[in-house]
Amino acid sequence: MAKRGPKGIQIDWNDFDKLCHIQCTLEEIACFYDCSVDTIENIVKREKKMKFSEYFAIKRGKGRISLRRKQYQLAMDGSVPMNIWLGKQYLGQSDKQEVEQIQTGEIKIEYIKKDD
Repeated sequence: MAKRGPKGIQIDWNDFDKLCHIQCTLEEIACFYDCSVDTIENIVKREKKMKFSEYFAIKRGKGRISLRRKQYQLAMDGSVPMNIWLGKQYLGQSDKQEVEQIQTGEIKIEYIKKDD
């Protein structure tokens, strides 16, 4: 009797974790391993005893840390756009300018009838 199911896919968990670090989607990871998303989900469930989404949430954190570190370093090295962006994100800065107009006194409007 022939064996049913997907071919035996060997997951290098170091590579798999790196794909998660750079925020690859489930579909992209499946493409990398040349298999279906269901296969990846089943392998993670079998090998790591959790759903792919749970495993991904844990592993993507390192990628976010690396990205944050790089952005901060760019800002500290003098990147004006990165300084502006980080200021908006973390310091509550914005490009908005509020203009307040205060009017005092009376306004007189006269209608002048024009002769035909």
